[in-house]
Amino acid sequence: MTVSIVMLLASIGVLSLFCQWLAWRLRVPAILLLLGGGIAAGPLLGFLNPGALFGDLLFPLISLAVAVILFEGSLTLRFQEIKGHGKMVRNLIPVGSVVTLAVGTLAARWTLDISWEIALLFGAISTVTGPTVVAPLLRSVKPAAKLANILRWEGIIIDPVGALLAVLVFEGIISWGQGNVFGHSLYTFGKTIFIGVALGAAAGWLNGIALRKHLLPQYLHNAGTLTFMLGVYAVSNELAHESGLLTVTVMGIWMANMKQVPIQPILEFKESLSVLLISALFIILAARVEFEAIGALGWGLVAVLAALIFIARPASVFLSAIGTTLNWREKLFLSWVAPRGIVAAAVSAVFAFQLQEQGFTSAELLVPLVFMVIIATVTLQSLTARPVARLLGVAEPADFGFLILGANQVSREIGRALKKLEVPITLCDTNWENVRLARMDNLHVYFGNPVSEHAKTHLDLTGIGNLLVISPYKQLNSLATYHFLDHFGNGSVYSLSEGDQDQKARHQTAEKIQQTRGLFGNISYARLASMVSKGYTVKSTQLTDSFKLSDFRQQYDNQALTLFYLDPRSRIYAVTTATTAKPEKGWVVVSLVPPQPPRDPREKEKKDQTGRSNALPG
Repeated sequence: MTVSIVMLLASIGVLSLFCQWLAWRLRVPAILLLLGGGIAAGPLLGFLNPGALFGDLLFPLISLAVAVILFEGSLTLRFQEIKGHGKMVRNLIPVGSVVTLAVGTLAARWTLDISWEIALLFGAISTVTGPTVVAPLLRSVKPAAKLANILRWEGIIIDPVGALLAVLVFEGIISWGQGNVFGHSLYTFGKTIFIGVALGAAAGWLNGIALRKHLLPQYLHNAGTLTFMLGVYAVSNELAHESGLLTVTVMGIWMANMKQVPIQPILEFKESLSVLLISALFIILAARVEFEAIGALGWGLVAVLAALIFIARPASVFLSAIGTTLNWREKLFLSWVAPRGIVAAAVSAVFAFQLQEQGFTSAELLVPLVFMVIIATVTLQSLTARPVARLLGVAEPADFGFLILGANQVSREIGRALKKLEVPITLCDTNWENVRLARMDNLHVYFGNPVSEHAKTHLDLTGIGNLLVISPYKQLNSLATYHFLDHFGNGSVYSLSEGDQDQKARHQTAEKIQQTRGLFGNISYARLASMVSKGYTVKSTQLTDSFKLSDFRQQYDNQALTLFYLDPRSRIYAVTTATTAKPEKGWVVVSLVPPQPPRDPREKEKKDQTGRSNALPG
């Protein structure tokens, strides 16, 4: 039966969504299932043939997709953030790139029947890890915060930087092959670099000025930037062959480092784009993989994988760690985690096609080689990274910390109290003023929507396994509740009472959210905010044999609102309407207490006894 083009295009979208959903349910990197789905639809079942489906448009479309991926990745490359994440991250980028490039090139050249040009390009492509595979792996592995930050920021930075290295190597190969005269090849290469950097910087500056001065209406910011970027990419390629990828990378870096340019909405635009574009791209590229080409790699493939995993990565980490405070266990864990991702797959497909057209031998082996590196690293490290972290003693302890939705005054009061008890906390808010005040209190904070695509990469949840919804944003509260119920599980998401008792039936909150209600008793955010504005503060009190919970309540005339219990084993419990814990000696009670000075309940008892004695007949 002949399948229509419309049906094939729709099937790519449906398969992409299914793989993303299944990865979410299984808590594994989506790239693993997308690759499997593409291979199943392509070489296994023969249902999807991208070459026949797209024809001559296949690689132009892939090129445009890669341009979008590199542009949006480079938008996260802020120089001030590179400086702020430690010597290890700064070292890993140049040192790791050079070591991986050298080892990957030599291993591919000496163990496989490929030319020096293809081996060098493979070495450059293999430097790229990327946040699309690192972030999901960290969420499942949960290493110590220091190691998680190193790996997270390495993935963010190496994504565009590694792709830029691959672009430069590719441009060098192409320009070198366009003439036998060294001067001509050098001129072509220099022209490509000059146009890429100059045009990219100019385009980034122009687009940044347009956004800063609001020359475009708000609703055109995302679409206008994307369209302008694609136009610049096409013009750059016309001026200098294959300089477009370098141009858009420089353009993104320039915009990311301009002051007062609102790029946050553009980054958030990646949410829908990444699901549709990246997922479909992986399936299309995986469907083109041929088992015969993989078989042609032979045992040399195993040797290349071993060289990258057991030589290149450890050498990169241990050389980069010179002069840092990392111990040998931490270095070994970092040496084991370096999965490859979407940029490596997409760039290899585009470059292989271009090199094949240029007549380079063995270029057809580049795609299956890169794909096998991706499959092997993602699969192996997804399955083993958690046991390795535990074996080395670098896994984060139980996730007893709290993500607090809201950085308002109430949340900041609670955050300060929990921090003093050494409970991991992160406040998140979309209000910059709240975030600024939280940072002034030296609280760990995330600025943005906690359920956004940006948060998947940048929101650090190390040591955190619970959500406290303490914010006035009802729509965001519901979205966050749904999202983190799936992420943390039932019994780990707590929210305040809505306080709107007269809602109509059609506005009633879903049962799944209603089950999270009851945080701090039947109290609303408005009531909490009112108490704090009247001078209520959060206080921690330890119970003893002579000062029980009843004494504490009597001390404040039952006006104190109990928030948390901390037991002697440092296990913390958020107080809800369903709480059954019975605090006793050694427990700590965290409460919101009134501003008046506390009374000693024993003094009251003495007064009562004195009053009774004075009342006795003489």
